[in-house]
Amino acid sequence: MARSPRTFATTSLICTLMICVMTGTAAAQSTPTEIHTSPQVDPGVYSGRLTPNYPTPYEPASAQSIEATLQRIHAYLEQASPLRVVDGTTGATVSNLKKLPPLVALDRTDLLILTYEWGVTYSGMLLAADTTGDARYRKYTQERLSGIATVATHAKKHLAADGSVPTVAHGMSLRSILKPRSLDDSGAMCAAMIKAHRVGAGNDLRPWIDNYVQFVSGTQFRLSDGTLARNRPMPESLWLDDLYMSVPCLAQAGKLTGDSSYFDDAAKQILQFSERMFVKERGLFMHGWVQGMQPHPVFPWARANGWAIMAMVELLEVLPEAHPARARILDLYRAHAAALTAAQGHAGLWHQLLDRRESYEETSASAMFVFAIARGINRGWLDARAFGPAVSLGWNAVTTKVNAKGQVEGTCVGTGMGWDPMFYMYRPVHVLAAHGYGPMFLAGAEMLALLRSQADIVVNDGGVHFGRALTAH
Repeated sequence: MARSPRTFATTSLICTLMICVMTGTAAAQSTPTEIHTSPQVDPGVYSGRLTPNYPTPYEPASAQSIEATLQRIHAYLEQASPLRVVDGTTGATVSNLKKLPPLVALDRTDLLILTYEWGVTYSGMLLAADTTGDARYRKYTQERLSGIATVATHAKKHLAADGSVPTVAHGMSLRSILKPRSLDDSGAMCAAMIKAHRVGAGNDLRPWIDNYVQFVSGTQFRLSDGTLARNRPMPESLWLDDLYMSVPCLAQAGKLTGDSSYFDDAAKQILQFSERMFVKERGLFMHGWVQGMQPHPVFPWARANGWAIMAMVELLEVLPEAHPARARILDLYRAHAAALTAAQGHAGLWHQLLDRRESYEETSASAMFVFAIARGINRGWLDARAFGPAVSLGWNAVTTKVNAKGQVEGTCVGTGMGWDPMFYMYRPVHVLAAHGYGPMFLAGAEMLALLRSQADIVVNDGGVHFGRALTAH
């Protein structure tokens, strides 16, 4: 049936509007500004001297600028995440850790110092201290971990008669260290404590290290093949996040004790998670997996992929060269790093859903990728020529998310597991989403090491290159 001119015009207008809506954002972000001057007036058209309108600083960062960024974040965290102890019954501040009340708690500061996010922050601070030589980062970690150990030791003596942790009316209970109930409670804090213990940056940490290791290794629920799992949101669920909430702890336990069974367990987790959750044709991990679900939805959430690649890096760092699983894990790491580099956004950040450019750019995952890929270059696992420019741009991009106050912006809040895109696409971001701080220290410290190890990082023919040309033509 023939359409009337009005119907045809209306349909054409709707189609035109749809095309504009679908393409407008991308065009606004990536279309360069047209320059209308003649070549005689501006010979840069021919010589390549025109300046691109980059949305992110392009040339590699200097060591001084990296250190300044880390110092700004540290200054903010000093006041936003203090070691502050309170009476769990009255809420009164406890100023002397040698005179603790029977029921003790940690005050609820802006950023909490006994969570998995802060386990990553302590690890990042220790790496920053080692890389920069700045004692402030080590001091920050030592004061808080030693204080936590002191308060936890006291709290352990005042458990309820049945061994349970008493409920506090004020502040935050020490339950997560006294009686861990999840990998979130234990893994990242465990890894940080072992690292601190190994360099003498924490007093009396060993009892709490052993407590955490026992939970991860012997108590946490597992599938029948030994894969660490949860029974939420559905029975026998795997969360990709749990690779970082377990593997670094196990890897560091192997390094601390010399017991190779911890290395074996850590390697098994990475390989068995990847068998279920690594999508080979994409080179990316899905966020969640549930036993028996068919077909299985694939949502490559950025931060979960960050947890996974950081877990591989943590294990490869300490896994003996002769370990039978090392080659397979290294191959997996390289495949993942290549896919992540290919998924990087045009301005240097990575997107909340890695395969959906319409999803927002997310800071914590971007910093995780910069750290993990830069570490691979520094250890010789990745070719600097192929991966160096991506991490250089990535670091420049994440630094634009550190505001003048030292807060890290653009970080997705804590996130469960979802089976539809909107769940991930509209998760809120907040400067108090603690996931962004530790990865910034890890990334910055590793970028400093990269700058020191790569003598030839140049801008040649307008592009960043890790290596110099032999001739001018």
